[in-house]
Amino acid sequence: MDSKTHHALATTRGTTWLAAGGLRPTRQRLALAGLLVGDGMDRHVTAESLYAAAGDAGEKVSLATVYNTLRAFCAAGLLNEVVVDGSRSYFDTRMDDHPHFYWEDSNELTDAPAEDLVIAELPDAPAGMVVSRVDVVIRLRRA
Repeated sequence: MDSKTHHALATTRGTTWLAAGGLRPTRQRLALAGLLVGDGMDRHVTAESLYAAAGDAGEKVSLATVYNTLRAFCAAGLLNEVVVDGSRSYFDTRMDDHPHFYWEDSNELTDAPAEDLVIAELPDAPAGMVVSRVDVVIRLRRA
């Protein structure tokens, strides 16, 4: 596939994705959506890695805009934020419930096999609350 066809497909996927979240397709949102879902693959990104990818693609967007746009994508139900520790967040395009591996040596987040995870029981939610989601991050380091 030539680069023009690839770009058109990425734009179409990005536009459809934004519409699914009810978001207006601004230039910045389209550019970032294309980088996130344009190839149809699921990915985990940090704001910094998406900012770098945007720069590599020749997109003029500030880091603050990337952060704000990722937050808007999360609020629209298009991304899940996975917090690994208090200072590191990853944004996941895969929206089903699934666990993650966090590779401490490389600071990488990847999907873990969901079929191997069993959560036997959760504590009752406090009065007036319901469990909205359970995030499982399995931290890995070299033995």
